[in-house]
Amino acid sequence: MSKPVQDPVSPVVVRSKGSLLHTIRAVAWSFIGIRKNSGYQEDLAKLNPLHVVAVAIAGVVLFILALIFFVNWVVAK
Repeated sequence: MSKPVQDPVSPVVVRSKGSLLHTIRAVAWSFIGIRKNSGYQEDLAKLNPLHVVAVAIAGVVLFILALIFFVNWVVAK
């Protein structure tokens, strides 16, 4: 039997890009504080750190605006 011949050229690692929805979902899980290590490793490999920071800042701003709205709604009654 003959052995399969391996290609001497090293394999090219293709890094798939994470979508905006995937970034939002990863940031939401981090806000809640529950995440599997395998999910974290997958996010680390796929997501752009600048996109994660931008989505996190937008999430914090939305959370603060929601709290302000809720407090004003409760106090106004």
